[in-house]
Amino acid sequence: MANTRDPKRYATTDGQPPDPDYDGHAPKPINPDTGQHGAYWILSDEERAKGFVRPLRCTYVHTKCGVATSMGLKLSETYAREPGFYGATFCVGCGEHFPVAEFKWDDGKVVGS
Repeated sequence: MANTRDPKRYATTDGQPPDPDYDGHAPKPINPDTGQHGAYWILSDEERAKGFVRPLRCTYVHTKCGVATSMGLKLSETYAREPGFYGATFCVGCGEHFPVAEFKWDDGKVVGS
């Protein structure tokens, strides 16, 4: 996945341009202290304003460890607008990213579906 995307459709969680020296699935590399990327791709404000195709949910549970992870509103809105946007997500219990199929929303639905 290229680290450059159409700014009319995509943005970063930190509002900054992607790191030009990092060519991964996120716009910034992983911080070894947290296990999370410095920023994540989200849909732009304009794209998210088009409405949601799924309920807005902010918390999911990792089925492997049972720990709940909550995320910020723009990430939550991106999932609600385009459920398949992410292929992996972060678990605060494990401190790593895993495929979205390993997580369930609070209502029991599989993340990314």
